[in-house]
Amino acid sequence: MNANLAQYEHVCSLSSRMVEAARANDWDNLCALEHEAAMLIAQVKQSDPAAQHEIVSDETLRRRKIALIHQILADDREIRSHAQPWLESVRTMLAASTRQRAVKNLYGMNNPF
Repeated sequence: MNANLAQYEHVCSLSSRMVEAARANDWDNLCALEHEAAMLIAQVKQSDPAAQHEIVSDETLRRRKIALIHQILADDREIRSHAQPWLESVRTMLAASTRQRAVKNLYGMNNPF
């Protein structure tokens, strides 16, 4: 297996773990895994720019790389399907808190006297 393909395998493994974290609503772990994946992807981009555009002559390796990319994209879709409702609830909660704070400030409810 070439080094570039090994990096794709590692990213795919991380994305699978990210799906598990999203399913479990383990957002701290998801964020940590996402950070790890982002660092790995940055390393891939910096390591050998030519390798990013290499033509894989071995058909088996090419198919494996395509399968990994498809799996990573599928994992990303599933992660988003779990994260979007959670993010929306956080947005709603923050908006309500902001409105409540604005009302308190407007009517001087924060004044202890």
